[in-house]
Amino acid sequence: MTDFTFAHREEGFDDHIEHSIRGYSHLLGDVVNLSRYFVEDGTNVVDIGCSTGKLTNLIMDTNTHAPNANYVGVEIATGFTKDLEKREKDIKSKYPDCSLEFKKEYDIRDYEFENCSLITSLFTLQFMPLRDRRRLLQDISMGMCSGGALLLSEKTISDTSRIQDMMTFNYYDYKRKSFSAEDIMDKERTLRHMMKPNTWKEIEDNLDKAGFSDAQPFWRNHAFVGALAIK
Repeated sequence: MTDFTFAHREEGFDDHIEHSIRGYSHLLGDVVNLSRYFVEDGTNVVDIGCSTGKLTNLIMDTNTHAPNANYVGVEIATGFTKDLEKREKDIKSKYPDCSLEFKKEYDIRDYEFENCSLITSLFTLQFMPLRDRRRLLQDISMGMCSGGALLLSEKTISDTSRIQDMMTFNYYDYKRKSFSAEDIMDKERTLRHMMKPNTWKEIEDNLDKAGFSDAQPFWRNHAFVGALAIK
């Protein structure tokens, strides 16, 4: 897991991903709304691959009923360090008594999960080697409170080549509204050795083997899926 160009986009990461994934704002809104069912006082809330800290901020704003929850954002990419420093300053100005830490330039595979009521991971696990992905899901499950939840989103691959071809080119047609063909292909080349997507069936199987009793998609768009998994 290494840094890549998304953090350095001229338009800013948050704006870039909004134009890269159709319906991303709806996904984000769903994650924030679902967080209300799980965030509890005295527990840890962890955002894996927190990028600019936007999601952590939104979840904190939405869960003021649990002022003693401890929030942790973990981000490995060096390009987000300044964004996170600013975000942390802004949040602590708004909530001076909050418990918040952004672990910058930190590998989530080294993190020790414990007493977690909610863990979020938006488009992060797909960049890990498959063997590490399975182990991380097991670590998350082991460190989660009973009844806690993992809210994750991933890019998936289709079960058949015919459907995969349809999804790929429909997605490219969408992206061409905001990006040039050269930009789209440059990004594809950048990600070629980094992104290792699963099928939804594989994701569901990994969650089951990690110890999650229930897993269900709540959002889909093109090849992207958002899912809720409960311990």
